[in-house]
Amino acid sequence: MALSHAILAALNDCACSGYDLAKKFDGSVGFFWNATHQQIYRELIKLEEQSYIDAQLIHQEHRPDKKIYTLTSKGEEYLRSWIETPSTVSPLKDDLLVKIFAGSIASSETIVAELKHHRAQHLETLHTYQSIAAQVFPDRSQLSNVERYHYITLRQGIGIETEWLAWCAESIELLEF
Repeated sequence: MALSHAILAALNDCACSGYDLAKKFDGSVGFFWNATHQQIYRELIKLEEQSYIDAQLIHQEHRPDKKIYTLTSKGEEYLRSWIETPSTVSPLKDDLLVKIFAGSIASSETIVAELKHHRAQHLETLHTYQSIAAQVFPDRSQLSNVERYHYITLRQGIGIETEWLAWCAESIELLEF
């Protein structure tokens, strides 16, 4: 997957400015596809050049002008084509797993401290996801078509974080034994 796909997916819901897109990205697609605001702005320029998105310049008084980006029919077709192409499983790249794989050269206390540090981060992310689920999706029987897909994605995030926490606990127990 490329950043362009993540941006088009975020714009699929509604038109927005680059600033609003970057904020929206941080709270949705950004949970599973990391990009800086600068990378997003650079990609928006490319997507506009490829006619996958349109930008409408909005003049503002007492503030800089802004562009509102919308997905074009060409961009929608490009996104649809990408969605219809079977994906391969992405390789896992994780510093923690490399550290633990070679952990025998460090003290077990160092590795346990690293695991506890990661456990705290995963717990915070899990709480964020659970809060989103409770606030945005309080009644699964009332989900719109778009919301169902967002909810399915969120449920995967909750499952991943729950598994990370279980793995951290098991690993800490094994190393502290």
